[in-house]
Amino acid sequence: MNNKIGIIYGSDTGMTEEITHNIVDEWNVSNVEVIEVSNASLSDFEKFDFLILGLSTWYDGDLQSDWESYFDEFKTIDFSNKTVAIFGLGDQYGYGEYFIDGVGMLAKVVIANGGEIIGKWSTKGYDFTESKAEIIGENLFYGLAIDEDNEPELTQNRINNWLAILQEEYNNVTVELALGG
Repeated sequence: MNNKIGIIYGSDTGMTEEITHNIVDEWNVSNVEVIEVSNASLSDFEKFDFLILGLSTWYDGDLQSDWESYFDEFKTIDFSNKTVAIFGLGDQYGYGEYFIDGVGMLAKVVIANGGEIIGKWSTKGYDFTESKAEIIGENLFYGLAIDEDNEPELTQNRINNWLAILQEEYNNVTVELALGG
């Protein structure tokens, strides 16, 4: 098992890039490789057993532009035996009917292609109408939801809490794999 963590992100305005580096700094693990999806290849996804994917959702539920360009190839990736966490940026008030849709779009591909999603995040405290990232009936998103447009003061606490969840869930998955689970 490759114990290196791959963080693959796309960023048009630099905000997702900033959040990505914040995650790396806060998590305090040394085995992280950060890759912009615009520079990613299939082998970048294949070489990691644990991936963190980051993106923003644009306009009416569109993927961030680099993820949009890569999405057809992304849909061909075999995520079997891979653990994936996703974080997304969105605007819950201006685009409440599409809030962090990109997280859901990526998560559904990961699941359909055999991967396991960890780091699900509560929908409580958000004011949105609809989201492809929402796991219906569970009051959870497939990943961390960040709204830098309207709630930047909550971002750091959300990241720290999410990283604690990831650490615990990733450790559980690692133990299960080691035990042949």
